[in-house]
Amino acid sequence: MTENKYKPKLLDQLRDIIRMKHYSFRTEKTYSQWVKRFILFHNKKHPKDMGGNEIRSFLNHLAVNKKSSASTQNQALCSIIFLYKEVLNIEIGEIDAIIWAKNPERLPCVFSKKEVKEILSEMTGIYKIMATLLYGGGLRLSECLSLRVKDIDFDYQQIIIRCGKGGKDRVTILPDSVVKPLKEHIEKVKKIHEKDIQDGFDSVYMPYALERKYPNAGKEIGWRFLFPGKTIAKDPRSKIKRRHHLHSSVLQRAVKTGIQNAGIVKQGGCHTLRHSFATHLLEDGVNIRTVQELLGHKNLETTMIYTHVMDKKKIGVKSPADDL
Repeated sequence: MTENKYKPKLLDQLRDIIRMKHYSFRTEKTYSQWVKRFILFHNKKHPKDMGGNEIRSFLNHLAVNKKSSASTQNQALCSIIFLYKEVLNIEIGEIDAIIWAKNPERLPCVFSKKEVKEILSEMTGIYKIMATLLYGGGLRLSECLSLRVKDIDFDYQQIIIRCGKGGKDRVTILPDSVVKPLKEHIEKVKKIHEKDIQDGFDSVYMPYALERKYPNAGKEIGWRFLFPGKTIAKDPRSKIKRRHHLHSSVLQRAVKTGIQNAGIVKQGGCHTLRHSFATHLLEDGVNIRTVQELLGHKNLETTMIYTHVMDKKKIGVKSPADDL
């Protein structure tokens, strides 16, 4: 019974602070889930009655018993430390003797240009447009889904990514091949927008304080999502009914189907198209700093990984076996 008295209040406090700091809904869900798991692991003991020893045992349990990766452990640690620091106002300090799982150093899976062409040829309609943007602009899945109509600049032929990873804006390439179908798609979005307004759904999700700054944004086509969902849904935070963007699983499924229908056996998906974008640019001689900017990488070392998967024949590397 004690659990029921404090748990909702604790999680409500956690959610309130996450929202106050303008963290994403995805982060809110992740942090909440890890805090729940931490409490349940210690038999519903209140976090204020626990500390570094309990955090260590939980993280070690993830590595040893659950075989979790180091990144999963780190995600759990960040969630728990956030709870202590921001909600409970408790400084945990250094936590020693954590058994960190070893992350294998894996190279990214990359499609060849021929394979990308075959995958896209197996796709149609809105999903083909979206997959072309993932590959042609190096977009992350979440960045593609959250695009607004106003983020497409046809005159300069570029895509403006707002609040990408790390909360940064950037500009990337709008592929020639997608301009015509994208313009036709936007005309369809305008019709959906007009009908939503007629039906009384004239609001659109706006991050941070933009909802107060632009109270009539929902009535403007520019603020509407470029790839709107098929139905009106209730916002999980505000509880307002409106049209959000397509769910990530829809595009993931469409890309997976395209890969399978193309007869490609590589274990790839949406993010593989982004990997392929970076690799193909480097193979074509584009400066690695430019590729870094287009991808929105904070560190050059992150972009450097693609030099390890480049087509060695294209950059003049030949096997000594070929000279025998």
